[in-house]
Amino acid sequence: MTAERDFSHLETIAARMVSAGRGILAADESDRTIAKRFEAIGVASSEASRRDWRETLFRAEEAMRERISGVILFDETLRQSSEDGTPLAELIAKTGALVGIKVDKGVAPLGLHPREPITHGLDGLRERLEEYRSLGAVFAKWRAVLKIGDELPSRAAIAANAEALSRYAALCQEAGLVPIVEPEILMDGDHDISRCFDATSEVLRAVYESLALHGVHLAGTVLKPNMVVSGADCFQRAGVEEAAEKTLSCLAACVPRSVGGVAFLSGGQSEEEATAHLNAINAMKRQDAHPWPLTFSYGRALQTSSLRLWGGRADNRAAAQEAFSHRAKMNGLAQMGAWSAQMEESAS
Repeated sequence: MTAERDFSHLETIAARMVSAGRGILAADESDRTIAKRFEAIGVASSEASRRDWRETLFRAEEAMRERISGVILFDETLRQSSEDGTPLAELIAKTGALVGIKVDKGVAPLGLHPREPITHGLDGLRERLEEYRSLGAVFAKWRAVLKIGDELPSRAAIAANAEALSRYAALCQEAGLVPIVEPEILMDGDHDISRCFDATSEVLRAVYESLALHGVHLAGTVLKPNMVVSGADCFQRAGVEEAAEKTLSCLAACVPRSVGGVAFLSGGQSEEEATAHLNAINAMKRQDAHPWPLTFSYGRALQTSSLRLWGGRADNRAAAQEAFSHRAKMNGLAQMGAWSAQMEESAS
């Protein structure tokens, strides 16, 4: 029975992951995804170039020590060492940030539901988690992907992905790792914010019903949800304040109070847009209705400007690190509801 286990160490780690003024760097892009991002800046993707880019981020001392609570790594990165031979996981840990690992193996069409994805990676996961822990990881991430469309997401896709997230989370806690539970409703489409609210609510309720069924200790988990926003192609997209209000209403109705914390994904938002949304959410939150720390777990929304400045050149590393540190600082302030657009203008 899960009640016989001591989950206090997981609660401690989860609390550190969502500590005040900090958030999580998602540096867990698959080889295929990072190759596309490198191609956009004219850099060939190789094991060496991927290491050089990620090492550039991890050696941004100001950001890593002051604004980044943890880093989600891809399998390759967890096994890599820096130019001077220091394991990248050790490099991260020396800054005080926690080491995490993406453990899912991507998505494929759900059986009989070819328009909807299901995340793979449960086979052999117990053994992989033990290895990842031995390599320095203390938390993990699994991403479920759901789409809004004509009769989507289906009940079948919601149930299948909730079950997979729950089985993953239970295995993580069994192995002593904090699970990030990520049910992402994609921004793709022309749906309005109300449709996103309804879909996100339905998915979150299903996920927490399933987590309860599997006995997952919620205080030792971190939720990584999408914000409730309009679809990317919506004719009239909702403003920042409305998005914040609907996001908070959705969380209050669907997320148990015992959850360790919430770290929003950016989901294709621009850097400043993701910061503005996070700031509005935290400025509007009420402790009685929203008891969790509300922070960020961003990939592109932390890296885009920095990646362009880096451009694969060692002599651009300092400028790239400065841009990354600025973005991390802006999001750290937004986590406390203390960011303003004027801060961006003064920095530029």
